[in-house]
Amino acid sequence: MPLINVYLRQGTTPEYRRDVSSALHKAMVDVLKIPQDDQFHVFHEVTPDNFVIQPVVFGLPRGERAMFIQLSFNQRTAEQKKELFRAIVDNLRRFAGVPEEDVMIVVFETARENWWAAGRVIDPDTGYDARMTHVGRGSS
Repeated sequence: MPLINVYLRQGTTPEYRRDVSSALHKAMVDVLKIPQDDQFHVFHEVTPDNFVIQPVVFGLPRGERAMFIQLSFNQRTAEQKKELFRAIVDNLRRFAGVPEEDVMIVVFETARENWWAAGRVIDPDTGYDARMTHVGRGSS
């Protein structure tokens, strides 16, 4: 049950937020193999006064579409996270027209036992959703 928080400047359209959400969810399904119905995205539109970022960060110009994405999920390998970051950036560019330099991502990994949702069935051997048969069984 990954939880995604997206922080962006106030004034985006519902369609834009849906496109961003679709881009993020596709990356999570494709890379982490989460179930298709396991989608929890919260958008936080922030007034320009409260969205403080330098116009050039790490030598790259950042635009009005700059966004901070916080991903919360169980522990994954460094390789999986690297692949996920690449998929998110690619999908955001394709689905929502967000340039790579406007995407900043952080992952908060939590222990499996720190998640709960009614109706969810956990595999006791892996601690993951029972539909995620590839996790903890030798595949990525």
